[in-house]
Amino acid sequence: MSDLTHTDASGRARMVDVGAKAETARTASAEGSISMKRETLDAVARNALSKGDVIATARIAGVMAAKRTSDLIPLCHPIALTDVGIDIQMDPDLPGLRVTAWASTQGRTGVEMEALTAVSVALLTIYDMAKAIDRGMQLSGVRLTGKRGGKSGDWKRD
Repeated sequence: MSDLTHTDASGRARMVDVGAKAETARTASAEGSISMKRETLDAVARNALSKGDVIATARIAGVMAAKRTSDLIPLCHPIALTDVGIDIQMDPDLPGLRVTAWASTQGRTGVEMEALTAVSVALLTIYDMAKAIDRGMQLSGVRLTGKRGGKSGDWKRD
């Protein structure tokens, strides 16, 4: 395992200097899910929650979160995103919703944290909007599914 990049020689946290890195196309994708009572999933599907359209709101929240990742994660660089997307699918077998997100940039640092933040905030938004009828919902499986570009190259979850 390589040395941690977010600490200096004394072990103190620091932002990585990416000034000398080449600008390249970079993308990342992430996923996660939220399980809920079947009745809650049915209410989401019918758009019958008093707070409004859960899926549309969660999708917008995820995009907004990706754009604000450097404000939320202390050592992340602010980056110019060229694309962010959120896909939310109902999964009756869970029962619940599965969220996937992707982020892209042309820059000096990757967008893994932006994709992960987008998924996390989309899931939290779903919880917030449906908690009045189901406080037992559970978020799970938030993870990076792939990344492309940069010095470390491509990576895909098996």
